[in-house]
Amino acid sequence: MPLLRIHLDSDRITAQRVLRLHQDGKTHHESREAARAEAWRQGRTPAGDPTFVGITNGRRHVQLLYDVEVYSETAR
Repeated sequence: MPLLRIHLDSDRITAQRVLRLHQDGKTHHESREAARAEAWRQGRTPAGDPTFVGITNGRRHVQLLYDVEVYSETAR
């Protein structure tokens, strides 16, 4: 199944908190659900839970990165 990379805008404090949760084996449910919603918004059907990939290292604009497996028949 194809993977869709989702970029979610965030602030540095939240991004660091999400990263720490991931490193501790936990999930930041709000951002995971936001990644799922973004996949739907782009016209794709998620095939499972979004997977946290990391954060960008921007000075001003930090983003959370998620990979979402999507069904191929919904890919444009």
